[in-house]
Amino acid sequence: MVKRVELSLMIGPMVPIPVSRAVIDALQSVQITTTSEIGKPSVFQLTFSLNNRSPLTTLFMLTGGSALPLIRVLIIATINGTPDVLMDGVMTNHQFAPGASGQPGTLTITGEDLSRVMDYLPLDGVPYPAMPPEARVLIMLAKYALFGVVPLVIPSVMIDVPLPVDRIPRQQGSDLNYIRMLAQDVGYTFYVKPGPVPGMSIAYWGPLLKVSPPQPALNVDMDAFTNVQSLTFSYDSDSYKLPFVIVQEPKSKVTIAIPIPDITPLNPPLALIPPIPNGIRPITNAAKLSPVRAALIGLAKAAQGAQVVKGTGKLDVVRYGRALKARELVGVRGAGMAFDGLYYVESVTDEIRRGDYTQSFTLSRNGLVSTLPRVPA
Repeated sequence: MVKRVELSLMIGPMVPIPVSRAVIDALQSVQITTTSEIGKPSVFQLTFSLNNRSPLTTLFMLTGGSALPLIRVLIIATINGTPDVLMDGVMTNHQFAPGASGQPGTLTITGEDLSRVMDYLPLDGVPYPAMPPEARVLIMLAKYALFGVVPLVIPSVMIDVPLPVDRIPRQQGSDLNYIRMLAQDVGYTFYVKPGPVPGMSIAYWGPLLKVSPPQPALNVDMDAFTNVQSLTFSYDSDSYKLPFVIVQEPKSKVTIAIPIPDITPLNPPLALIPPIPNGIRPITNAAKLSPVRAALIGLAKAAQGAQVVKGTGKLDVVRYGRALKARELVGVRGAGMAFDGLYYVESVTDEIRRGDYTQSFTLSRNGLVSTLPRVPA
């Protein structure tokens, strides 16, 4: 069991440096939200308690001005002597509320992960001759190496290398917008994950993976082994509909209906009893796509709609023993036969205050009853 959690805060332009003791003493709370929802970045919020004469007010307001438009923030929690990078991002907003009746004011700083840096400059029209989507993504991500961003790009089975004599792909919008558009075209996702070491981040472009080594189990109603403060489940079988895509054969103009399974090697079943579909759900905007490309996009959307079991809860990191991670699997024990087993962690919100570190989380899976006789403790 963890006996102590130490929080480190680093702030600075381009390369963050450790903040002074005065800044740490003024820090009241930290909130970080990480979600697997496609197109949503990780966000953070720092709250400081400042009096009207504090030099920190001027310092932070300067960092939000035009003189220093890009201020990087690194938040690290050291648990059991091991640093865990919770956030590597940039400031996006400052709010200051003056105090009243002798009480100190409040300075609130919000920001996003390093994907925000990729959205600053519109680069419409940049050509990428004879390059498949993954090559274009690698070239765009290469310019962010000075921020410690390391690309992890999974080639798509949908190989599309346009000949320069036919067409030359050109960028549309900022790097972030174009990378997300290329991911959507092949049923992929894109996000930036901080770590595994301070100052480094992984920029992932690939399929939404729901396979990973399971994290330590969340224990419910197990006396001394209980490590969650609360955990509730909901089962919404009425929301599940059988997905399919309709494509059009370009020469004969014949329409073809392709049923889409929600179970794939990248989205394995986590439950023995899946829901019975009560209808059909067409995947829109796929009629003009090739069958392979339409199927890839359909697989990504079908996997999202099959998660009929949801779990929401809260845990104390000190009691749990580590920080729970989003976009990974975790086991649940003590909730009963219907709800025990492995789950995919959809989102995690870290809430850190002096002497208190809790996490709110959301879990999901595709049905009832675990596929495993027991989950790792």
